[in-house]
Amino acid sequence: MIGETRHPAPRSDKGGGWSDPGPQRVYVLYPDIRDGAGPKRTPDARLAEAVGLARAIDLDVIREETVRLVRPVPATLLGGGVVDRLKQECADEEIGLLFVDNPLTPVQQRNLETRIGIKVIDRTGLILEIFGARARTHEGRLQVELAALSFQRSRLVRSWTHLERQRGGLGFVGGPGESQLEIDRRLIDERISRIKTDLAKVVRTRTLHRDARDRVPYPVIALVGYTNAGKSTLFNRLTEAKVMAKDMLFATLDPTMRKIELPDGTPAILSDTVGFISELPTDLIAAFRATLEEVRSAEVLIHVRDISSEASEIERTDVEEVLKSLEIDEKTIRIEVLNKIDLLDSERRHEIQDSVAPSDVEASDNRRGMTFALSAETGEGVEPLFGAIEAILQRGFTTATFEIAAQDGAAVSWLYERGRVEEFETVEEHNRVRVKLSHADLGRFEQRFGVSPVA
Repeated sequence: MIGETRHPAPRSDKGGGWSDPGPQRVYVLYPDIRDGAGPKRTPDARLAEAVGLARAIDLDVIREETVRLVRPVPATLLGGGVVDRLKQECADEEIGLLFVDNPLTPVQQRNLETRIGIKVIDRTGLILEIFGARARTHEGRLQVELAALSFQRSRLVRSWTHLERQRGGLGFVGGPGESQLEIDRRLIDERISRIKTDLAKVVRTRTLHRDARDRVPYPVIALVGYTNAGKSTLFNRLTEAKVMAKDMLFATLDPTMRKIELPDGTPAILSDTVGFISELPTDLIAAFRATLEEVRSAEVLIHVRDISSEASEIERTDVEEVLKSLEIDEKTIRIEVLNKIDLLDSERRHEIQDSVAPSDVEASDNRRGMTFALSAETGEGVEPLFGAIEAILQRGFTTATFEIAAQDGAAVSWLYERGRVEEFETVEEHNRVRVKLSHADLGRFEQRFGVSPVA
C-alpha cells in the first residue's frame, strides 16, 4: 500500500530520502488535457472526484489544483515550470505525496519523483490502493493483488535504477540490474499464475452457487452504477440490511447478496456490486470479472444514477461502457433509477419527477425505458420501484393447476421445491395442486413427470 511500498527513494536536494510524514499529506493535481476526445467532465468536477478518491483512503489533502496542458511533456507529463513550482510548494507544506489524476508512464512517474523529491502516484495506482484497503473477502483480496501485480510488473524498472543495467562484454549477458529485474519479473509471474489458479476455483464455486440458485428459482436483481451513486443505500432500503453506505467513493467493494420478498410474496436475490468509475484500470476489470459474473447472470439490472451530480450523463455513459465490456445479454431487463432527488432544488426535482412518465412503469415490452426518480436515503419513490420489479418478474411466471396421482409424492415435492404452491387439496385419488412456476420450470415439470396442466 501507499505507506508500505518499498522503492529506492529519490534523493532530495538536501541529500535525504523519503521521510515518513505520519498521516500522508497529499497534493492533488488534475492535468486538464484538452485532446477533443469525446465529452468530458468539467475540470472542477474531475478535480472534485480526484479529491474524493484521495480522501477515500484517508489521505490528508493539503492542496488541490487543475493544470491546463496544451501539449503534455513526454518525460514528466507536466511542464518544467509546473514541476519546479510543485517541488517548492511540497517542500514548504511538508507534503509527502503527489497524486496526479491521470495515467503516468513508468518513466514519467520516476522523473517526477526524482525532480520533486517526493512519492508520486497516478490514478490507476490510487484506485488500486483503495481497492486493496477495502477488500474484505479472500476473493476480493486475490482480485486486487492480481490487478496490482499486473500493474507493478510494467514498473519494475523503477525499483532497480540504482543497479547497473548495461549488458556484459559478450553482448548477451545482462548486468546485475538486468538479472534482478528478471528475477523479480519471474517471481511476479509465478505469483500471478497462483492467483489465477485460486480465482479459477472461486469461479467454479460461484458457478455452483448459481446452479444451486437455479434449482431454487430465485431471480437475481443486480444493482450497478457509478461509484457513490447510492447503490448500497438503496440496497439497505430494499433489504433492510446494514451494508456500509457512506458519502465516499468505493465505500463498499466486495459484492453483497440478500434475499428479499416482493409485495406479492415472491422471493428474489438482490446483489450489490462494486461501483464503476471513469478510466477504471483494465487490470481491475479483468480481475473482478468473476465478481461481475453475478451481473451477467441477473434477470434485472437496476442502474443507479446520482441525478444530483453535474456529470450524471457522463457517468451513465461510463457505466454503459463497462457493462458493454462485460457482454451483458441484450435481453436483460434494465431499470434506470435517478437517485438523490432529495438533494435537488424544488424546481429541478419536479422537472425530473415529471419527466418519468407513469406509462413507463406499465410498459410491457420496453425493456430499457423504465425510469424511476427516488431518494434511497429518505425512501421517497421506492415503493413504485418495488412494484415495477414485481411486475417484471411476474412476466416470467405462470400459474398452473395439476392433478397428480396421490402416490406420486416426488412430483408434488418437486413443485413445492421449484414453485410457489398457492393451493393444495386431495380429490379422490389425486392431489390437486395450484402452483406458480417459471415458464422454464413448467416445461421441465411436464417433460420430467409427463403431467400437463388441467383446464
